[in-house]
Amino acid sequence: MPSELVLHITGIIPAIIFPTASLIQVITLLKRGNADGVSALSWFCFGIANICLYIYTQKYGEWAAIVTFLGTSFLNFTVCFLALYYRRKSKAAKS
Repeated sequence: MPSELVLHITGIIPAIIFPTASLIQVITLLKRGNADGVSALSWFCFGIANICLYIYTQKYGEWAAIVTFLGTSFLNFTVCFLALYYRRKSKAAKS
């Protein structure tokens, strides 16, 4: 069985990596101003999955779970929204 320290550290790592990875996509979308190669549906599914994992783990008061699952979910939905926004903007510009 892993020690408490190992368990604590392995809980913190996803709280850093998952939101950071999603934030990188948000920043990339904002910098490029287009959603080429970004699947809004995939990011929407990631957002739903993160909410479900938050509920499944039942660690409602732990900051690592909140940041990992709910924070990442918010960023996933932000990517989804931006992808749809830039696609609509691109279609309107072509019309």
